[in-house]
Amino acid sequence: MLPAGHWPSGQGGLRDTVRQELVARQVDEQIAARYPVGQRLRILDAGMGPGTQALRLARAGHTVTGLEADPDLLKAARESLATEPAGIRERVRLIEGDGRETGVHFMPGSFDVVLCHGVLMYADEPDALLAGLARMLAPGGLLSLVVRNADALAMRPGLAGDWPGALAGFESDVYTNDDGVKVRADRLEALTATLAGIAAPLHAWYGVRVFTDGIPPERGLPAADELDRLLTAEDRAGRTDPYRRVAGLLHLCGVRG
Repeated sequence: MLPAGHWPSGQGGLRDTVRQELVARQVDEQIAARYPVGQRLRILDAGMGPGTQALRLARAGHTVTGLEADPDLLKAARESLATEPAGIRERVRLIEGDGRETGVHFMPGSFDVVLCHGVLMYADEPDALLAGLARMLAPGGLLSLVVRNADALAMRPGLAGDWPGALAGFESDVYTNDDGVKVRADRLEALTATLAGIAAPLHAWYGVRVFTDGIPPERGLPAADELDRLLTAEDRAGRTDPYRRVAGLLHLCGVRG
């Protein structure tokens, strides 16, 4: 799981905003396709970080459980939650722990939606982690994964003119993140097989950050109209071949059989 003190840098910058906004749109799209309008869902966010998606979904009326192993991130999530109205606070439960411990905290089938965003790259045993998360889903439940795209590891260094890095990216499933930590990337084909094997076969997938993955993590937000156009372009690219295949991140949605 994510080592303490190694949450990726650039939270709140343009690159993080693109990721959070696109993933939010995609999660909402998948929820809308599976559940009646207005239904309040039971949602688990495993490895929730500072709680961006968890709080957003609670504001939408859902009951959300956030699981986070890093005490600093859990503290940040609690501080954010404390600023919300009472009705939203009552719908959120925050637990210190990681995605490998779901069987300790919850009964199988306890959730309609399970999020695992930006966590798999830190997992020592990713298949076991995913199997445990899938067991938490009720029949027909949605498993949402955001992972680094191993099939596009040459893109960021290549576009920056780092030719040794680009050449290394063709052959590797490991990369160094912005904080200098070596972590794993995942391939769409392999994860498709894994999801089928844990009875949550792939239902839909998206690319995330096709055009903006290579910008510096500290880059701030542009003017509102430019940001809107950027997000529109990223959203379309993330749904369209061949663009989505070279996105920095992949968002995979499996459905529990």
